[in-house]
Amino acid sequence: MPLRIRKGDVVVVMKGADRGKQGKVLAVDTERSRVRVEKVRVQKRHLKAGRAKVRTGGIVEQEGYVDASNVSLVDERGKPSRVRVETREGRRRRVFATTGALVPEPS
Repeated sequence: MPLRIRKGDVVVVMKGADRGKQGKVLAVDTERSRVRVEKVRVQKRHLKAGRAKVRTGGIVEQEGYVDASNVSLVDERGKPSRVRVETREGRRRRVFATTGALVPEPS
């Protein structure tokens, strides 16, 4: 089943320890159906000095992946909503199932 969540979308976590948290999607892994959401499932990584992105090393906090089935897009009312794809103006567009409004393009 195709993922209807894109990088930059605002989602809410529906299941798990971080249930109820909202955040922006940072990355999408379509092969494993997982998304990385800001400030959700934060993990600590212990890096040696000189490794990628961190010259000094130490303990770095990084968001982990969450299964895409456990998150839902947030509509303009701030409520979770499913998404469907409709053809509007000759283009396939993502639409909120609850309101019928277009999903804003991620920035």
